[in-house]
Formats: sequence, structure tokens, C-alpha cells
Amino acid sequence: MKKFRSNGKLLITGEYVVLDGALALAVPTKFGQSLEVETVNEEIIHWIAYDYLAKVWFEYRFQIKKIIGEIQKTENSTLKESQEIEEVSSRLFQILQQVHLLNPEILTTGKGYKVATRLEFPSNWGLGSSSTLLNNIAQWFKTDAFLLLEKTFGGSGYDIAAAQNNHAFTYQTGQNNRSVLTACFNPIFKENLFFVHLNRKQNSRASITHYKQQPKEFLEETVAKISALTSRFISCESLEEFNLLIEIHETLISKIVNTPKIKSELFPDYPGAIKSLGGWGGDFILATGGESEKNYFEKKGFKTIISYSNMIL
Repeated sequence: MKKFRSNGKLLITGEYVVLDGALALAVPTKFGQSLEVETVNEEIIHWIAYDYLAKVWFEYRFQIKKIIGEIQKTENSTLKESQEIEEVSSRLFQILQQVHLLNPEILTTGKGYKVATRLEFPSNWGLGSSSTLLNNIAQWFKTDAFLLLEKTFGGSGYDIAAAQNNHAFTYQTGQNNRSVLTACFNPIFKENLFFVHLNRKQNSRASITHYKQQPKEFLEETVAKISALTSRFISCESLEEFNLLIEIHETLISKIVNTPKIKSELFPDYPGAIKSLGGWGGDFILATGGESEKNYFEKKGFKTIISYSNMIL
């Protein structure tokens, strides 16, 4: 049996503008996803996906000849068909098709595979269930995960970098390249940093649409400011300065995506700083404070609160 594992991700700075070349700070999480592969004699891929509670949430048998294009694809599930099963199997079929094109050797041996994926966090946490899956599949097929991302989900690629690294890093894209550099980000005040799950998914399409409509000059100016802020985040040595940097960052992104700051919208009386992460308004936020600040969120019904040390590698 072969086993592969990838780390989850959180983007501390540079959300949205990382797509246009801003220097972003990202961190891998202790929560990730593994993939186990066993060879079988039948020319199929028997795929079983387990959630973080070790329960099967998806199971499917793919005919390898359909993936490699020798015969036409038809639906064939071992479970009762549902919209979720159909959507997941179709997406996974496309990924397997693309990764086969990148490395045809794996699926042309006359053998098949039993594959088990195991997620280490609830799928609604937004820590990278897709990116960890792609990176694991790319490892299995011994191919480039960034290229596989381009051919499937798309995106900046920072989540793939997080899947592959065990330390904080800066991420920046250029016209034909990307920069992934180790960042010495280990705040001395990290005991005053924690993550709160907002218990909701955010539809970011309106924000992204507004973002894409920004004048080139304004976008370039914001990218430059966020890049400078990222460097300040890394070198910051006090919680007071960190709070100020969060406020500046939130103000800049709020303007460019035309979305209220999460603190103004949901927690206007919160005494510490609140930083949105990833798509604004959903998944986790980063908050600063101590036990009394954690109690603030608990009293408002937010029960998933994870300390920085328990979340970040």
C-alpha cells in the first residue's frame, strides 16, 4: 500500500489580490487529508472517501478504460445515485482524466486500484479539502500538482504550496512563474491568536465581480500596499502592532471587494482585532485576545474556536 498526505491551508494576508501578484502570507495547518492506494487485479478504481469521523461519505467504482478514453463514460455507482454522488463522481472523473494525461503510465498497467481518502477536518471548515486531494493525487501519479490545479479547479495555487510545506511561507505569482519562500512567521504573541469558525459558507461571486471591475491603477496600488503589509506582518513583534496591521489590511480589502469588514458586520463591540481569511464572510476568521475574548465568541454561539498552536504547523 502507498500512502500520501497533504496539509490544509490558511491565507493570513493577500486574499483576492494574491491572484494579481500581491505578496501573500500563508500557513499550513495541522489538519489535512491522506490518500491510500492498493493495487487490485480488476481494471477499476474503487474510490472510498472517509470524513473526519471515519465515516464513508462517498464511494464509487470508476472503469479505467473510461478514464483513459478507450470506451465512453457511463454512470456506475455502488451507492444509490444522488445529486451529490453525481457531482462528486463527475468532478473526480475529470481530475483522473487530467492527471492521466499528465502521466499515462499509472492507468495503463492492466491493473486497478483501491483508493481511500481520509479527511482530518470537517469539510465545511474551508481548510482545503480540494487542494489536499489534488496534491495527493499528483503525488500518486508523480506529476506537478500546480499543473493539475490549472487543468481542474484553477486558482492562485497557494493552497497547493501549503499542502506541500510544513512551515509558513510567502506566495507570489508572476506572469509565468510563482515564488514560494519560507517565512519566519512565528509570532511571540501567538498565544493571543486564535481561529473562530463562522458556521457559514460565503458566496464570494459578488465580491469577486466587484474586485475584477476595479481600475487597473487602483488594483496595482492595493497590490503594492498589501505586499508591503505582508512583510510587516512577518516582522511584527507586538500584538498592538499586529492589531493595527489587521485593521489596515481589512480596510484595504473591504474597499476593493465592496464588502463590509466582518468585525463591523458581526462583531462591532469586539475588543480585539478580527481578520477575515480567504473568501470574506465564511469559514474561519483570525482573532486576537485571550480567554475572555474566546468567551465572547462562545456566548454568541460560535463553538469552534481553535488556538493558533493547535491549528498551525
